[in-house]
Amino acid sequence: MLVQPLRSPDLRQVPATPVAPEPKVAVLLNANARKVDARVVKSLSHVVPEEDLFLSRSPLDARRIAQTVLERGYPLVFTGGGDGTFMGFVNEFFRQVEPRGRFAGHALPRFGVLKLGTGNGLANFVNASSTRGDGILHDVVRARAGDVTSLRRMDLVMVEGQRTPFAGLGVDGKLLNDYIWVKENLGKGFFKKVMTGSGGYFSAVAFKTVPHYLTHSTWVECEVINGTSSEAYRLGPDGTPVGEPLAPGAVLFRGKLMMAGAATMPFYGYGLRMFPFAHQRRGMMHVRLGQVHAAHVLANLPKLWSGRWFPEGISDFHAKDVTIRFAQPMPLQIGGDAAGYRDEVKLSVAPESVELLDFHGAVN
Repeated sequence: MLVQPLRSPDLRQVPATPVAPEPKVAVLLNANARKVDARVVKSLSHVVPEEDLFLSRSPLDARRIAQTVLERGYPLVFTGGGDGTFMGFVNEFFRQVEPRGRFAGHALPRFGVLKLGTGNGLANFVNASSTRGDGILHDVVRARAGDVTSLRRMDLVMVEGQRTPFAGLGVDGKLLNDYIWVKENLGKGFFKKVMTGSGGYFSAVAFKTVPHYLTHSTWVECEVINGTSSEAYRLGPDGTPVGEPLAPGAVLFRGKLMMAGAATMPFYGYGLRMFPFAHQRRGMMHVRLGQVHAAHVLANLPKLWSGRWFPEGISDFHAKDVTIRFAQPMPLQIGGDAAGYRDEVKLSVAPESVELLDFHGAVN
């Protein structure tokens, strides 16, 4: 590069200072997600090279994209489209690198999360920017420039062969189905914005889920058994263990429950801190069992939302794996997606974890 120094009459050749190349970053978008529209894709195309921007419309697309990402060796990928989108891509990456996969032995990339979903539990967990203004663009630009160095290593829950940040049986599955009903039946026209976001979740809880359980029984006989691989720990309201550790194979609970779930991160959607003690003990998940009357839930909804409500009817544990058996089929949700009904399910911590980019400097 020819540079003319200031205040010098001589024209000299000055060697350019080597500039480190920007890290390769892939952006994987779910084209079916409501917030992944033409405007978002166009905006991202201004900060991400065309060859690094991928749109998925089907599981087959996701498989091909995962294979391309692994073949090119991207060290970091962003997913955009919500918790379900993240879960779908992560499971596909693991399928590709497992012993029988096409890329067996390859390392997984690190993951960033764009706040382009409905509930955005993971985006809240990693402090991702909102869609207001140029928030998601700034997140990608900062990552490509190497300005985001903080990481969260997150365990995942394994359920029925899938890896997910959270899963549950009972009222939370009912809530999910009620939210979908509210969005599809009331979230139209003038009420679309109100009923397809946090307002839709709150409306589903306050006006559909809780009223249903005011006239229908929520409590079903249930047995929760600790797995055989590790002790479990009953938790107090501050998240610390209380009493003696529970032996492998011990009964954690036997009686009537309204919900039973587990997570490795605190959030469901829209800041609902359903599992406040998740991510506090490496290699374990927060198991939460609910035995609370619907009217009590409604009266304490704000405290429940912020993770500050610990009534006598909520039991919390740290465990590595549990088996949950209900006396009748209960609605199951996996990562915020409805998964039918089950009367028995095993939840365990997956043997592998993932590394997530954290935008506000939390390191653990």
